[in-house]
Formats: sequence, C-alpha cells, structure tokens
Amino acid sequence: MSGIGHYTILAGDIGGTKANLAFFESTADRIHPLIEMTLPSGDYATLHELIDEFLSKTNLKADVTCLSIAGPIVHGHCKATNLPWTIDTAVLARNLGLEHITLINDLEANAYGIYLLHESDFVVINHGDKKAYGNAAVISAGTGLGEAGIYWDGTKMRPFACEGGHCDFAPANDVQLELLKFLMKKESGHVSYERLVSGMGIVNIYKYLLSTGKYEEPEWLVDQIHSPDAPAAISGAALTNKSDICVDALDIFIDIFGAETGNLALKMMATGGVFIGGGIAPKMINKLSEPRFMHSFLDKGRLRPVLEVMPIRVIMNEKAALMGAARCATMLHRP
Repeated sequence: MSGIGHYTILAGDIGGTKANLAFFESTADRIHPLIEMTLPSGDYATLHELIDEFLSKTNLKADVTCLSIAGPIVHGHCKATNLPWTIDTAVLARNLGLEHITLINDLEANAYGIYLLHESDFVVINHGDKKAYGNAAVISAGTGLGEAGIYWDGTKMRPFACEGGHCDFAPANDVQLELLKFLMKKESGHVSYERLVSGMGIVNIYKYLLSTGKYEEPEWLVDQIHSPDAPAAISGAALTNKSDICVDALDIFIDIFGAETGNLALKMMATGGVFIGGGIAPKMINKLSEPRFMHSFLDKGRLRPVLEVMPIRVIMNEKAALMGAARCATMLHRP
C-alpha cells in the first residue's frame, strides 16, 4: 500500500468501441492522473487481454481498481452489451493479480465523474432554474445508449445505474410509427431506444428512409453505409447539408433523442438537471442547440412546465467516465 491517504488507482472506461485506461494517484484531497492510454476494445477477445496489455506497458501497480463497463453489472458479473465479453470480478482479479476491484456501469461512472468537471467542460442546452437541486439524470448516446440516475438524499448526490436505453421505443408521430414497423421486422420483434439513439440508430433511420423509395442513395455514400464509419458519414453529410436523406435521418434522430431524454428526466424527476454524455452529442453540439431537440424534450403534455425548469448540459469532456471510475474507487475502497 502506498501509505495512508496516498495510493494508486487503476481506472478504466470500457466502451463498445474504445477503452480509456489510466493510473491515478489519490491523495487526501484529490486524484491526479499518472498515465493514460486508449485501446480499441474490439481488438481484444477478453477484457483480461486488454487490461493485461495496458499493465504490461506501465511499471505501476494498483492498490485499488474500478472499471466502468458498457453493460449491466449484477453482483460483480457483466455480459457486455456491445462486445462479446463475459466479465467476472473475481476471475479478473485472480488472472491479473488485482486487489480491491470493482465493476460499475459506464453511465454510473459518468455520473460520478460529473462532479470532477469544470464549467468549461459543459455546453448548456437549457439553463432552467438557476437554483435547481434534487435528483439528476444522465443519458449518453454512442455505440449504444446508456442511462443513469443521481439520487439526492438530502445531503449528497448518489449515482446509480439503470438500463433504460433498452426500454421499448415509443413512436411520437406517423413517420416514427412506420420506422418502428420497419425495425420490428429487421429485429424480429423488440425495438429499444438504443436501436435508434446510437451510432447504429442513425444507420437504422437512414435505411428506413431509403426503404420508402422517396430518396436516392448518394453514390459516394454507398460503400460507407456498409462500414464502421457509416454513422459518422451520415451525420457528417447531414450537418453539411450534403444529402437530403441524411438531413432527414439526423432530424428524426434528434427528435427521438430529445423525446427519450425527456422520458428519462421525468422518470428520474431530474429537478437537479439533465446531463448528456457519450461520443455523439459533442460532435453535433450545434444541432442539439437548435430548437428541435428541446421541442421533443418538452413535448410531454401536462408535465411540460416540470421539464422547462430542468437545466440541460452536454458533457464535452470525453474523460468524464474515466475520472468517474477513479472517483468511485476512492469512495468505495479507501485503503
């Protein structure tokens, strides 16, 4: 052990596309990053292999470890949602020689990390009530759709995980109803919000619009649609008004993103604010700042006034979940 009040943390933010790993030094009043590395998650057969490579490239030893995973954590066990991994805390600790190891959901890590960020790490979408306090909500669209809550117990904010991104998609208009029917055939049944509010979601919406026969597919986009870069290609073409089908696909994406953010805000009664994270939002921050997103967010009938006063901020710092995992480690495993 490094000493009372002074120890080393191994923290990780393991997403479906990439993994951010770091060693932090924890002192009595703060955590300080020592070394960071980003690795492509999909290149590794197991989480053990990924972390082992990171450890082999450093000369540090962890006193405590906290890893955030994109998937449900149940009693130290997780089957990753968008990776072919099954993870068990005890097995991971034994294979890697780690002590005091904890797995947490990646959105829970985002929730922990929020309170280490500065005002410059956010872009405000809705100012809301300047004196807002109470529960908060976190929603992040990227490879998948993650959601979490932060419970106000009267003295402290306490993050907790949920899997709300896998709840049933509810269409809000005729176009979205036809989109749901299209995806029900494609997915052979259940269609969750993650199938629409994510990288794959943008592609799904695009393919639905193409199926209507109302659009011509741009020749330059044909090859990209069948590559991992499809979401970025569609959104990029939309943001630069390069393609009508891409513009319409992104508008539908924003409508559904706003609606589900409003759903989560009501379920969490997020009077303390709503935080939007993930890899997608910062890349289209100007689009999210337009009225379209807020219109869908607020479109909840009699509960509109409740939502109007909720502050909404986009997290622009991509290391929020990594820092959150480190903060969680200090709270759960103080040596």
